[in-house]
Amino acid sequence: MSLIPSVEAASASASKRIIKKLQKQIATSKAQLAAATATPASFVEMVTVGNPGNAADTTTYGAVPYEFQIGKTEVTLAQYAAFLNAVAKTDTNSLYNPSLATNLTIAGITRSGSSGSFTYSVIGDGARPVTFVSWFDAARFCNWLHNGRPIGAQTAATTENGAYPLDGSTSGGLTITRNPGAKYWIPSEDEWCKAAYHQPSGQGGPVDNYWLYPTRSDAAPAAGAPPGGANSANFNSAVSALTAVGAYTGSVGFYGTFDQGGNVFEWNDAVISGSFRGLRGGSWDSNEVNLRSSFRDSSLPDSENNNIGFRVASP
Repeated sequence: MSLIPSVEAASASASKRIIKKLQKQIATSKAQLAAATATPASFVEMVTVGNPGNAADTTTYGAVPYEFQIGKTEVTLAQYAAFLNAVAKTDTNSLYNPSLATNLTIAGITRSGSSGSFTYSVIGDGARPVTFVSWFDAARFCNWLHNGRPIGAQTAATTENGAYPLDGSTSGGLTITRNPGAKYWIPSEDEWCKAAYHQPSGQGGPVDNYWLYPTRSDAAPAAGAPPGGANSANFNSAVSALTAVGAYTGSVGFYGTFDQGGNVFEWNDAVISGSFRGLRGGSWDSNEVNLRSSFRDSSLPDSENNNIGFRVASP
């Protein structure tokens, strides 16, 4: 009996594996090149939140007297990895949490090399939102965008000033507010809530101009895997992990945002009880109450957890 056919089959199978691996490496390289050359405006896709001068909802949140923009999605692993590769070769202010590489629920981002030459790579789908980021990490990301996404050490020209005067702060910082003229920032609680829940009744919204859930519904969304239906989200451990941003295609908000309910809690700039920064929106392991407009949460600003991320706002 000849062994040639089986040898040929094994060789063909090995060739296919090599080709598939090379194709994946090429796709990753293209994505990294695109991230490296994108302008800040195209690097983070924004949507416009109009109807300035709207009244607050019954919980007193959501009134914004000006038009602004907010991230269409949460900041992703791919975007945060680009940030780390730009400014964290020596990670002075601990922008990288090692749990990003070890927590299999949300992994993540790996770090290679030694201090001074660290490099960072996405694990799996880079379109999932980044987690294990503190309020300070989010503020530094905004400073980096404000400064034009520079490459270099963590200084006033890259991460320590611009949108926020951080100057090395990694804890406390409850008196830190965004600078006048900021180009990107962590949304205020009112901005976040307006983008999530507001829709004027004259433009198809409910009679009180605010939905209870950020899926344009007063009925609780269905928890399940994407793409889901017209009122669905990633919560209640239905997926038990993060999903790609924008995956729930039928549940876009009135102003064009995705995932303001479920996937990850998102930082806002509210100071709560004198010690905490605000969180909104619920996460992949929350129940539906956490997704409601009436629910506020908070955490210490230096907290880094597997269900907290952020999105950005701009003028």
